[in-house]
Amino acid sequence: MRLAARRALALVTLPAALAAQQRPSTMAGRSTVYAPHGVVATSQPLASAAGLRVLQQGGNAIDAAVAAAAVLSVVEPHMTGIGGDLFALIWLAKEQKLVALNASGRAGSGMTRAELVKRGRTRMPQSGIETVTVPGALAGWATLLKTHGTLPLAKALEPAIGYADRGFPVSPIIAAQWATHVELLSKDDGAKATFLVDGRAPRAGEWFRNPDYAKTLRTIATGGIGTLYGGALGATLVKRIAELGGFVTLEDLKKNQPTWVTPISVPYKGYRLWELPPNNQGVAALEMLRILEPYDLKAMGHNSAAYLHHLIEAKKLAYADLERFVGDADHLAMPVDRMLGDAFIAERRSHLDAQRAMERTDPGPLRTQSETVYLTAADEEGNMVSFINSNYDEFGSGVVVPGTGFILHDRGAAFSMTEGLPNTVAPGKRPFHTLIPAFVTRLGEAGKPEVPWMSFGVMGGAMQAQGHVQLLLNMLVFGMDVQEAVDAPRFRHMAGKRVALETPIGDAVRAQLTAMGHEIIDERPIQFGGAQAIVKLARGYAAGSDPRKDGHAAAY
Repeated sequence: MRLAARRALALVTLPAALAAQQRPSTMAGRSTVYAPHGVVATSQPLASAAGLRVLQQGGNAIDAAVAAAAVLSVVEPHMTGIGGDLFALIWLAKEQKLVALNASGRAGSGMTRAELVKRGRTRMPQSGIETVTVPGALAGWATLLKTHGTLPLAKALEPAIGYADRGFPVSPIIAAQWATHVELLSKDDGAKATFLVDGRAPRAGEWFRNPDYAKTLRTIATGGIGTLYGGALGATLVKRIAELGGFVTLEDLKKNQPTWVTPISVPYKGYRLWELPPNNQGVAALEMLRILEPYDLKAMGHNSAAYLHHLIEAKKLAYADLERFVGDADHLAMPVDRMLGDAFIAERRSHLDAQRAMERTDPGPLRTQSETVYLTAADEEGNMVSFINSNYDEFGSGVVVPGTGFILHDRGAAFSMTEGLPNTVAPGKRPFHTLIPAFVTRLGEAGKPEVPWMSFGVMGGAMQAQGHVQLLLNMLVFGMDVQEAVDAPRFRHMAGKRVALETPIGDAVRAQLTAMGHEIIDERPIQFGGAQAIVKLARGYAAGSDPRKDGHAAAY
């Protein structure tokens, strides 16, 4: 009965032709959440609830997103916080347009390739103080609220301050992930004191408090973000960073400014996928869609060997281009419009062998790890927010400045030490970013404007762009409703010929892919990411939240 009900309800989320298609089986998951007024979907229930309360009390989607993100920085601290970065896409209902914010910080003024080489580095370290760049998230929160929100930052921070001060019971998936990083946290006195309980991670259901972070958030609520970007909190951070051998100065913090950027897009089957431009990897999702455009993916069958092979090979090609061509927007040699142009895409597609996995994809695959929170919110006025906030790796650099209560991210680990690339490490540069919120509009008929359709994201480092494509194809090609599309089993191409598949993808498909030259490997569930999505209906919304995470979609 439940499955039948879900399939009937899908008729209102998809075009009629798509809804009539036979849907493939998906992982056992949840029902789609239908919302008459507003909805917030996050990876932790307390954050979803906080965002929902903001909507119910008259705030808009932007207010709800920032409030939810602040709570996530308390309850999911290994993934996100004010020590990380932020990107957002926002559909503004009154103006009927999509805007994009890049709130990623830059390398410190002391972060030079020469200095790293002098220290014996041949590649960027994956954690530690040398990976710390300017954290941009807090400035992003403030910019979003000031420009398009209705709440002051102090009000948006109230729920987070309450959970940090009074505590909360840790949710199961977060507890399991937390427990895998005891060794990292034990290396730093501040991290150990903040995030370990008697030398261990908190267990599922165990109460956890972070009074230092509550104090930090109260200071920000009272004195504004200037306390971090050049004030007393910033001075405390840079003093410790210098002691440990890091590169960020107080002047670097003072200079930090989020940037409003023009989103990039490609059309696909009557819809348009929107991503942010470099310095992030959104262009890879667009390139994958363009490479796959001529193929009859539906005829191949969902998650068949042929279907997965084509997606994996398209991913290899698109991600190979990331390493060579993507970095700080001020240092690009290849314009994005050329990367997505017909000639470039045709050349890339010519390398896709329908029968055989590529052993090498020039100019070489980009492999990253990243731990992130993605959330999305929509309000009664029609505003929709696609929002991603991250520490990069789980618990970022592993460094907490004593008394502050939050991790400094390790986004500098994403720089390259290879000379001459857009992403070669240098002072003041924004590093390559895996963070990519996404948005989809529906193309208008005969002169009519495009309209908002879906706000979505798939967190998880290099999983993100390939996850965006998988989720979108689940809906546009195979007619799944939003929750089914989130639940469906995924692949993650890692590097070279190595591909991880979720368990519901069966032995026959695995054997066929192996015969085509793919190396099938096992990976932790976290490697397949976690999605949140909201679809705009003729009236109200439909939302999905990933069962791979602790969260849910909360609606009213």
